[in-house]
Amino acid sequence: AFIMDRIFRKFGLSGKSFIPMLVASGCGVPGVMASRTIEQERDRRMTIMTTCFIPCGAKMPIVGLIASALFGGSAWVATAAYFIGVAAVVVSGIILKKTKPFLGDPAPFVMELPAYHAPSGRNVLRATWERGWSFIKRAGTVILAASIIVWVLNSLTFEGGFHYIGDGGEASILSYIGKAIAVIFAPLGFGTWQSAIATILGLAAKEEVVGVFGALSSMADADLALELVEAGDAAGLAIIGQEFFGGDKLAAFSFMIFNLLCAPCFAAMGAIKREMNSPKWTVGAIGYMCAFAYAVSLVIYQLGRLISGNGFNAGTAAAVVVLAILIYLLLRKKSEAKESVNKGSVVKEGMI
Repeated sequence: AFIMDRIFRKFGLSGKSFIPMLVASGCGVPGVMASRTIEQERDRRMTIMTTCFIPCGAKMPIVGLIASALFGGSAWVATAAYFIGVAAVVVSGIILKKTKPFLGDPAPFVMELPAYHAPSGRNVLRATWERGWSFIKRAGTVILAASIIVWVLNSLTFEGGFHYIGDGGEASILSYIGKAIAVIFAPLGFGTWQSAIATILGLAAKEEVVGVFGALSSMADADLALELVEAGDAAGLAIIGQEFFGGDKLAAFSFMIFNLLCAPCFAAMGAIKREMNSPKWTVGAIGYMCAFAYAVSLVIYQLGRLISGNGFNAGTAAAVVVLAILIYLLLRKKSEAKESVNKGSVVKEGMI
């Protein structure tokens, strides 16, 4: 934290913000809770709003699925995920520091270092068991329940009366729900109802994104994919990539980035609510994450299509506008932000 303080101050954060982000690479919940060590409230709130951009362990199955299904297991996909997460923290820090609630210099770095000791084997085993059991409970409740809901809704239909149809596909209740939501994600490239359902249920637990794809995969393709994967053939997972993304690598990458940067799981949202201690700030933090994730995914997909020769359309124009706004917010001087705040205060005083 001491070493990183000078670097973090360049984009509006304290060196103490490094510890929550480091912890968040394992899980966002203790990462958010680790922000308690930051004394200044505005720095603590900004740290909470940016910490969950760092890919946690629960997001790694999404990275693994996309990398294996469409990129031949390339190590660069996971590497890019971490670099984009860090870049999101840096960019958000610079942008947020120039807004009214976060204006001002970070608090001076003062930290008391306790006497550190090597942990005892008993404490290590107890901590490992507690965290392992916590995951088992979550896997056996939230993730299992979400998978069951997906299976049930995918097996029922209203067509020709409410009845069971097995693997319902396009006729299932789930597909109608997904198609209504998918419109939101169409500009990002993953406008299929399956990917929309996976994204929404990923808010319960990020691991559930992969579980949804497994539950919605057609039985024939799933069996064939399993056989090919067991035989060491990468084509097995490529079938799943073809089924849900049409083999479009750019759409799959956009899907991965959105799910890495958007609102975290319910457990992390609960931690944000507790640490913010304000419904307004909680909604603002989660809303900012979702808006930032949407903007980044839109720019990646639409400009990626333009570069690959797919022409200029309304989506591309929207991406150019969003990119221009992000660049302006990133490069504008603090004096401009202060001036806009001062003008706002003068107007308020005049109204009074």
